[in-house]
Amino acid sequence: MLRNQGSRSSHHPSYEMIRDKILNGELEGGTKIVEEKLASELGFSRTPIRDSIRRLEYEGLIVRKKVVSPTEKDLRNLFEVRMLLEGSASKAAATFLSDNELEELKECVDTGRNGSFEEIMSANERFHAIIVNASNNDVMINIIDRMQSIIYLFRHTVVFYNRPFLIDEHEDIYNAIKERNAEKAQALMQEHLQKDLEFCLHLLQRRQ
Repeated sequence: MLRNQGSRSSHHPSYEMIRDKILNGELEGGTKIVEEKLASELGFSRTPIRDSIRRLEYEGLIVRKKVVSPTEKDLRNLFEVRMLLEGSASKAAATFLSDNELEELKECVDTGRNGSFEEIMSANERFHAIIVNASNNDVMINIIDRMQSIIYLFRHTVVFYNRPFLIDEHEDIYNAIKERNAEKAQALMQEHLQKDLEFCLHLLQRRQ
């Protein structure tokens, strides 16, 4: 998780419960969010449910009281921002990452090849978080943090549907960072996210 995500632990349990229902597909895209119904289902009063819904609106998982149902334009916009920010962060990582952080990146790659679904999801998230934190740019980190839930939605898609060469690309990015090749690391990260975008767009178009 990103450096500044520790504050999430202070959120009411209903936040995690509603978020997980959206991320695992129990609350599908387009589903209307009704405070009273969620409060009854989850066994909480309406105040924490309302606060949790506000947070999920801030993170982009709920839009106009409905579960987000991303359009092609939404996807392209999200990934365009990620390519700019994470490309820049990869460049910084090639300059600033410590040996310990490099080792952790390598462990993420290894887990991506051999882990369970949940382990791969966690390793994928950690891989990107280490690189984003390397930017040492709090504005960048906060923007990515705000996008974490919607990013997770698409990360789940590329792992669940076994996007080809996903981990090979992580390894290439890791190697460029380890070689301290900043320009190459930036280019590889942007190519990696472009391929994620194309994969998600392909699935989106198949469902329409």
